[in-house]
Amino acid sequence: MTAAQVAGIDVGGTGIKAVLADRTGQLLGGATRIATPRPGPDIARRTADAVASLLDTLRASATGPLRAVGVVVPGLVDEARAVGVFSENLGWRDAPFGELLAERLDLPVAFGHDVRAGGLAEARLGAGRGKGDSVFLPIGTGISAALHLDGRPYPAGGYAGEIGHTDVGHGEPCVCGAAGCLEAIASASAIARRYTRRSGRAVGGAAEVLALRAAGDADAAAVWAEAVSALVTGLAWLAGVLAPRTVIVGGGLAGAGTALLEPLARQLADRLTFQRVPELVPAALGDQAGCRGAALLAWDTTC
Repeated sequence: MTAAQVAGIDVGGTGIKAVLADRTGQLLGGATRIATPRPGPDIARRTADAVASLLDTLRASATGPLRAVGVVVPGLVDEARAVGVFSENLGWRDAPFGELLAERLDLPVAFGHDVRAGGLAEARLGAGRGKGDSVFLPIGTGISAALHLDGRPYPAGGYAGEIGHTDVGHGEPCVCGAAGCLEAIASASAIARRYTRRSGRAVGGAAEVLALRAAGDADAAAVWAEAVSALVTGLAWLAGVLAPRTVIVGGGLAGAGTALLEPLARQLADRLTFQRVPELVPAALGDQAGCRGAALLAWDTTC
């Protein structure tokens, strides 16, 4: 008998990833990916078209009919209205994705937020499984957080988790219009940008800065230390307000491994006094967390 299956689709800043999954979230077949449409006129409609095209590709590899599809997008997301409220990187405002996807797809659609979907997948299937309250903290081009409290995601109408735009005290301008934001000093893109500005040497990304630090580059060491210190400030805020048992660190910067997690854990423990010190663990699902979470949303809300 063919296992029931759903599609999970994760719209990212540069690529749209998709998987097929069963009711438990286990993958059925290989994942697929296409480029995200470039920002510009009708970006929401062009994104919905790309999702529909990707779903057609998935169907060709499916072993049976699909029951539903979960679609998650970045930025501020109102799941209840199925609206992409705002995305700085992709350039949409109040995008009616529920309507756009319903026009193009002949399946029930669950719509959600990429980081919250990733947090759901990590809490249910990955590094947060069985650990109670957790925060999923992907650090990549930007920084956001997914809160999983008392066994449930906490979206707050789409506004919860924007830790990347909290003021950690460095004073540098952020693309959001504020200054001092965590994302402007500790995201992977900020680390590369700040190293280039400080040293006068262009780098391809944060991984290159980390390699230069390991080779004894003083500028790389300073930029990395400032990023870690800012992350500790953000984590201390989380520990004081939410007291999660576990913080799951993901995104591109998590590839630094112990070079990131060890100083974060040590400095956070030194910073806190009476607060519960969270366990810091690497994410387990890699770049498939969002689309696997999208598949879980499809099962949870439509099937």
